[in-house]
Amino acid sequence: MADSRTIVTGVDGSETATAAAERAAVLAGALGARLHVVSAFGKFESETVRIGSDTLLLSTERDAEEVAAKVTKALQAAHPDVQITSGAAEGKPGDALVATAEALGAELIVVGNKRVQGIAGRVLGSIARDVAARASCDVYVAHTHERR
Repeated sequence: MADSRTIVTGVDGSETATAAAERAAVLAGALGARLHVVSAFGKFESETVRIGSDTLLLSTERDAEEVAAKVTKALQAAHPDVQITSGAAEGKPGDALVATAEALGAELIVVGNKRVQGIAGRVLGSIARDVAARASCDVYVAHTHERR
């Protein structure tokens, strides 16, 4: 269990996920909580690339970590009083968010409400729906799309 209040949010490089992360940072500041930004990646894959004398390890996990770190850097600049960490988690986005929240003892998961096609997606985006169905903590669905 975490020593302090923890909020978890997920990012994937999209504007809607970044908007939800911004809302999560505002909530973390208001609640005196720390924020953990996570980016999900599918099955772990890696490739070693040699460029001259340098050897680079490219992986799906590293790509996800970079997405989360980029958003975290921007959030930290906008919210300097909030403790913000980041990381990557393997799995589908909803599963990764729930697993990360459980591992950190989070009180809240913040997700966006990006709309998807289909009847089920009209109320909540698919990730928001998955997280709300599985989370063992509260879920905050941030308004992240334009109303039509």
